[in-house]
Amino acid sequence: MADKKTIAGQIRAKKTKQPPAFIYKVLGFIWKVLFKKKYGVHAHFEYDFRKEKGPYILLSNHASRQDYIFVGVPLLYNRYNFVAGYNEFFRSHLAGVFDLLQVIPKKNFTPDVYTIKEVSRILKSGGKVVLFPEGMNSISGANQPVAIGTGKFIKHFKVPVYYSKIQGGYLTCPKYNLTDRYGHVDVTFGRLFTPEDIETLSPEEIENKINATLYHDDYAWNKEKGYVYKNDGKLAEGLETLLYTCPRCGKEFTMKSEGNKFWCEACGNGMTLKDTYEMVPLDESCVLPETQTAWFELQRENAKQEVAKDGFKLTEKVKLGMLPAHEKLKDLKTSEIVGAGVITLDKTGLTYDGTKNGEAFTFHLSTDEVPTYGMCTDISRFYTFYKGEFMEFYPENKTVEKWFLCTEEIHRFNGGKWKDFSWK
Repeated sequence: MADKKTIAGQIRAKKTKQPPAFIYKVLGFIWKVLFKKKYGVHAHFEYDFRKEKGPYILLSNHASRQDYIFVGVPLLYNRYNFVAGYNEFFRSHLAGVFDLLQVIPKKNFTPDVYTIKEVSRILKSGGKVVLFPEGMNSISGANQPVAIGTGKFIKHFKVPVYYSKIQGGYLTCPKYNLTDRYGHVDVTFGRLFTPEDIETLSPEEIENKINATLYHDDYAWNKEKGYVYKNDGKLAEGLETLLYTCPRCGKEFTMKSEGNKFWCEACGNGMTLKDTYEMVPLDESCVLPETQTAWFELQRENAKQEVAKDGFKLTEKVKLGMLPAHEKLKDLKTSEIVGAGVITLDKTGLTYDGTKNGEAFTFHLSTDEVPTYGMCTDISRFYTFYKGEFMEFYPENKTVEKWFLCTEEIHRFNGGKWKDFSWK
């Protein structure tokens, strides 16, 4: 009983209901007035399910931190229970709204029976649930494959499944920089599965169709569209946390940014970003991939080769953050620093060796247990779960994205269940 007095205990003790109609409609109206025009949101319905009766699930690609606006506002005044990261319920600026709107918590990239029970509770009551099956908003500007178990999850409920596909969301709210840029966002809605489809398809077939339907690359899309995104003249700032390898000299962590300029300190290779995110070489000698997503994928190929080598090991000094027991996090924090140590990634998995609350603390997760990580805000830190407890790492250096790529590829190298897209 004592545990229920903690934030974690309160979250897990809650029985989710459908959002209250009045509050949902009032907040929805406010968001519509404040954000739809500001973000340039345009909705398109390939199949209009807004008047459909009964329970259903809506799946969406997770382009950005503003996706609840991009998805929810065009569907007003239907009410939805959104699913969000468990750790976000510990942040004071989100917890109140999440409670009002009956948002369902999910521990990302790890099994969570509570979430399944609460989704089931809502669907059985005739409600509608919105999920972002990638588990985290896009890091690169394009999708990741859906999380392990998504197909089984959909097959379990046997309700209609619809989708929303967001285009331009990442360019509005990129992961490497927390400043919003206002331009154009297209959201396409349609139907993914009928209950009859779900009955006949295997979990793998379900996941393949979700991946194929929701996949989108914002950089390639806007290379064709040419939409302008209003900005503060700092479009490139922070980009070195995402694109850490120079495509000309091959050196890592030598990329630097200032304003709209991005360059390698080792060889001078670089570019400036236009307000369409087009990359313009600094001079004729510069070597640039076709898009930022293509640049990102070059780094993934490098990670594949690196983890396959004998004796592969990645190490980094970190601070360790955990979620508070009683007082919610303030000032946009994502965890409380409780220790420091060293994290190591090798072919056996991830190891933390350091301190926690003033005492020695070590844990190890196999590559099966950690197919990837979560990322709360920008590319400055990342998290996982150990024995159900949230563990956030604050690296000493700007190496977060390399940790993601190497962890994902060593999981796959070892035969892990979380595969890359079937067409790659």
